[in-house]
Amino acid sequence: MSYREGKDFSLEALEYKSYKGVNFDTYSNKELNNLWRKTLDSGMHGICFSMYEDGQEPGDTITEAQVERRIKILKPYSKWIRSFSCIEGNEHIPRLAHKHGLKTMVGAWLSDDDEKNEEEINALIALANEGCVDIAAVGNEVLYRNDLSLEALLDFMKRVRAAIPEHIPVGYVDAYYEFSVHPELVEHSDVILSNCYPFWEGCPEAYALNHMQQMYGQAMDAAKGKKVIITETGWPSKGESLKGADPGEEHAMKYFINTQAWAKKSNIDVFYFSSFDESWKVGPEGEVGAYWGLWDKNEKLKF
Repeated sequence: MSYREGKDFSLEALEYKSYKGVNFDTYSNKELNNLWRKTLDSGMHGICFSMYEDGQEPGDTITEAQVERRIKILKPYSKWIRSFSCIEGNEHIPRLAHKHGLKTMVGAWLSDDDEKNEEEINALIALANEGCVDIAAVGNEVLYRNDLSLEALLDFMKRVRAAIPEHIPVGYVDAYYEFSVHPELVEHSDVILSNCYPFWEGCPEAYALNHMQQMYGQAMDAAKGKKVIITETGWPSKGESLKGADPGEEHAMKYFINTQAWAKKSNIDVFYFSSFDESWKVGPEGEVGAYWGLWDKNEKLKF
């Protein structure tokens, strides 16, 4: 998740879709906050699981107790949990989510580390055969980061597909346009797992819902009739601006409200990014990276 070079937002290219979103013109700050809470309380399809507390980062081993505490916080608000890795404590996420009656999209984190890739794939296969996986996601933005070749990624996808029960869909997560660029991904996916971030393309929040609809539409065009799930979308509540995209509490509330309203109206499965703020992301993404949660880093609702 970062700036999409070569994918800058263009107002001139925007095609207006049927659902315009909520008209916030007459809303006071208090009314906006109340609508945000009402939208959250009405429930989401899915949410991305934020793993790390202050002082923690990828590579640290996370305890079962920490994972369960956060699962319990999210349980009243979401039907599905999405995880990003299957090792170093991440394996607790699907097990505990199922324990608490939630469905799971479970990801194997693939990179340019061959040894870790083997660990991730074997752990994903084991979790799926254990009965903890409802959708298997083989890799996240691997092609965007240029960590693996398309051929190597497809080999991992085929390997997982052959090793887990047929009823569990297998897919790969990446930016919406990668499925147009690489039709082979569609061919070897049971479901199309598409990240859609108007913010990272510099789109102002006022146009973001419509821009996301176009992103989803492009993924649908590439999908050849297969189901498309939005695996990540969100808006940061603090940090640096990116071209016309400004972080901020008001923008974050509006984007969340509009995303949930459109998803429910159009019957689209969306995993919102993210659950909790994570301080370690300041490094990879700048200050803005640490402020994508609906909850703050202390596990308190922001608004």
